[in-house]
Amino acid sequence: MIPQSFIQELLTRVDIVDVVGRSVKLKKAGANYQGLCPFHNEKTPSFSVSPTKQFYHCFGCGAHGSSINFLMEHFGMGFVEAVHELARDAGLTVPEDNSREGRDAAQKASQQLALSQWMDRAAAYYRLRLKETPAAIQYLKDRGVSGETAKRFGLGYAPAGWRNLEGVLPDYAAEDAERAGLVIAGDEGRRYDRFRERVMFPIRNPRGQIIGFGGRVMGAGEPKYLNSPEGPLFSKGHELYGLYEAREGIRETGRVLVVEGYMDVVMLHQYGCTYAVATLGTATTAVHITKLLRQADRIVFAFDGDSAGRRAAWRALENALPVLSDTKQLDFLFLPPEHDPDSFVREEGLEAFEALVRDALPLSSFLLKELASRGDITTPEGRARMQAELKPLVLQMPDIALRTQILVDMAGRLGLHTEELASYVGLQLARPAAPSGRSGQGRNFGGAGGHARAGNDYGARQAGRSGASRSDGRWGGAAQGAGFQGAGSHGAHGDASGADPYGRGTHAGGNRSGSGHGGWTREGGAGRPDGGRAGAGDGRWGGAVQGA
Repeated sequence: MIPQSFIQELLTRVDIVDVVGRSVKLKKAGANYQGLCPFHNEKTPSFSVSPTKQFYHCFGCGAHGSSINFLMEHFGMGFVEAVHELARDAGLTVPEDNSREGRDAAQKASQQLALSQWMDRAAAYYRLRLKETPAAIQYLKDRGVSGETAKRFGLGYAPAGWRNLEGVLPDYAAEDAERAGLVIAGDEGRRYDRFRERVMFPIRNPRGQIIGFGGRVMGAGEPKYLNSPEGPLFSKGHELYGLYEAREGIRETGRVLVVEGYMDVVMLHQYGCTYAVATLGTATTAVHITKLLRQADRIVFAFDGDSAGRRAAWRALENALPVLSDTKQLDFLFLPPEHDPDSFVREEGLEAFEALVRDALPLSSFLLKELASRGDITTPEGRARMQAELKPLVLQMPDIALRTQILVDMAGRLGLHTEELASYVGLQLARPAAPSGRSGQGRNFGGAGGHARAGNDYGARQAGRSGASRSDGRWGGAAQGAGFQGAGSHGAHGDASGADPYGRGTHAGGNRSGSGHGGWTREGGAGRPDGGRAGAGDGRWGGAVQGA
């Protein structure tokens, strides 16, 4: 039997608006959300979901209940199955009755409830102090924050002084004051406030409960940002700033924007980009990404365009690889070096920022272009390095179509068959059925010509892979083959003009455009780096292969 204490904790950890919203299109209606009832046919919404009560009710057919009831009634799950489904989403393990896990879960739920009340008291105190501190108000005005935005995000101010919370918290000397991250116990038992002389940003969980704070100094001082410590309520590797405030924007747009700072989120929301969230002083984790992918079909990571921003983007990419899906899209946006999202939207406006979001670089393009930038792919050593660095990345990905497409694209860049690259990284791709009548024809994939490699369209590539005899045991003779994605040579791979370091400008070097001889070629003859990768006619690279 599943302990009742665990069920109560589970229902406090999940958000019924998120649970129901995956199946029903909900719209805000006052304090609640409304939609068409999934349990009976109707044209006028009578189905209401309350985020405060964590309860749904249909005024048409009378269906009602909690998140567990919704899964049972809508998906036909049994009670135990529904509990396990919600627990997996919340990252919890379902305990057995009277087990240690059950007792721990009950104790944790009780502790979290108590600590959340402490956080509410602190947040109310910080909001009050902000109203009474002209310097803090002026700082926010100088940053462009309106009073309405400050109220929406519950911004506050922690004044100077060592023990301001002593008259606010139920018991300043209690251990819960430390567990909540509000008080620090110093040497000889001396206790003092963690946050002092900082603008305060409350951090909420998906239900809107305050679980931590971020504090920013207004002038000189280190650290610039100070977060709540890890504890029973708060884990920076699991939580995202602004996720509660962004829920409606994420539902409406189907996407979520991940930025790096509190102020970025606040200002983006103020200007109308209401689907922005931020990591909390740490790299984007797989837990973050999994949580976001349950709410949106597209994640856009926004980073500064400097080297630090690119490193942060690469860490996000690495952490995303194990949870990728063919039905979800992850993109990367790189701002000009002189801007962060806050400054860009204030100077250039929402429309210009949304254009950057729209044109963000797909994960696969960022991955391939970043690897290409690390070495000289005009040399065997450079291509070998690119191949070696790709291997651990591909092996982290699940067995999805995107993984195959990345291998196809990279094979074209390296002058390899996709099967050769897959074998190198330790994967085996499904082969097409062998055609009949192969006598004296080599591999015939349905097109005339030899093996031309220019671009990355797999279908065109296969069409150019046939025809010549295998008199030398390899790909034979001179042939004509179709190029990939347009005709002509592959030229300088990944090079681009324009300011974008990741090649969203106009491709140079004949890459995927124009017409002419070259591209990646096989068999005989000599070649040139600007018209194809080629060597002497040793039966491997080179040869007269003409791109269509």
